[in-house]
Amino acid sequence: MKAIRAGFAAALFALAACSSEAQNVAEIAEASGPLEAETVADGLAHPWGLAFLPDGAMLVTERNGGVVRVSAAGEKTLVSGGPEGVLRQGQSGLLDVALDPRFAENGLVYISFMQAGRDANRLALYRARYEQGALVDGRVIFRASPRGGAVHPGGRMAFLPDETLLLFVGVPDPLRDNAQDLSNHLGKVLRIDREGRPPADNPFVARAGAAPEIYSYGHRNAMGLARDGATGAIWLHENGPRGGDELNRLEAGANYGWPIVTYGREYSGGVITEERSRPGMVDPVTQWTPSIAPSGMAVYRGDAFAAWEGDLLIGFLAGEQVRRVRVGEGGVRQETLLAGEGRRIRDVRLGPDGFVYLLTDAEDGALLRVRSAR
Repeated sequence: MKAIRAGFAAALFALAACSSEAQNVAEIAEASGPLEAETVADGLAHPWGLAFLPDGAMLVTERNGGVVRVSAAGEKTLVSGGPEGVLRQGQSGLLDVALDPRFAENGLVYISFMQAGRDANRLALYRARYEQGALVDGRVIFRASPRGGAVHPGGRMAFLPDETLLLFVGVPDPLRDNAQDLSNHLGKVLRIDREGRPPADNPFVARAGAAPEIYSYGHRNAMGLARDGATGAIWLHENGPRGGDELNRLEAGANYGWPIVTYGREYSGGVITEERSRPGMVDPVTQWTPSIAPSGMAVYRGDAFAAWEGDLLIGFLAGEQVRRVRVGEGGVRQETLLAGEGRRIRDVRLGPDGFVYLLTDAEDGALLRVRSAR
C-alpha cells in the first residue's frame, strides 16, 4: 500500500454564492489538519460500491466489471457468480453492494444493478449468499419500473434498524415527470423487505394506483444515501442538471419537488421551472450551484477523527474532492478535506476501524484509506 500526501492537505473552502439563487455555506471554524490518503488497492474498473466483511476484507463492485474481494492487506480476488443480464453502458452496470443485517448468520449480499431488457432497461436488486469467495444461490428479488437509456440508474442502498432496505431509483431527464407520478418507481426512494416486498407500513401502501414500495418521491439522480445510527436521520444527496445539486433529509411519504421545483437549469441553459419552493414539497437542507456532482456519502461516527463526529462526508465527482459537511442549528458549514490529484470520488464509506474509505471513479480506479498525516 502506498500513501499519497501531495495535493491532499486539508484546505478550508467557503462556497461562494454563484448567483442570487445559490445558498451561501459557511466554513467549519476548525480545520481538520493534514490528511493522508493511502492506496489500499488499485486497478479497479470504475469501482462503484463498497461493503466491509467481518474478517476485515471488503467487497467492491466494479461498474464495468464484477465483484472484487479486497483483503485488509490490499490483495484482490475476483468473486465468482453475480447477476446476469447487466447493462454495462454509460452510467449503468453493477452499482451498490450491501450486506444483510444478519450476514453473520446467513451470508447474504445485495447488489443493485442496471438490467438490460428487450423492451426497456430497469434497476434490479440481486441477492446471493457469499461463500468461500463466491456468490451462490443468487436471484433477482426486485425489479423497478422499466425505463429507457443508461443514465441516472440510481442504485444506492441503506438498511434501516427494522431490517428493511432503502433503494434509490433514478429517472432520466426525458422521463422526469415520472418523479411526481406515484404509479411507478422512477425518481423515488423505495423501501422493501429482505425478500424485495413492500412492508405493510410504507406510506403509500393503501393509496389506489400508487406503487406500494415508494418511501419518498420527487427525486432526480441520487448517488449518496446514508443513515445516522446515532440520530436516526436519513440523508440523501442528489445531482441536479446544470446546478441545483441538493442535500436532503428523508422523511417517509415526502415529496422533494423534482422537476416542479429546482435550483437547476437545463444543460442548454434553458429554464426548467422558476419555482424554488412550493408548499407541500420539502426544501433541500442546502444546494450547490454550480454543480459539484456529489457521489457517495457517510456519516462519521468514530474515534479516529473526533472533531468530525456526526458530520457528513461527501465525495464529489466534478470537484474531485471530499467535503465534510456539518448540519446544525447555525445552518450548514463545510470543509474541503481532500482535493486535487485528478481523482473523481465515487463512494465514501466509514470503515469498522474508524477510518474513511474512498473509491475513485476511473478505468483504473482505486480504493483509498484516509488517515491523519500526524
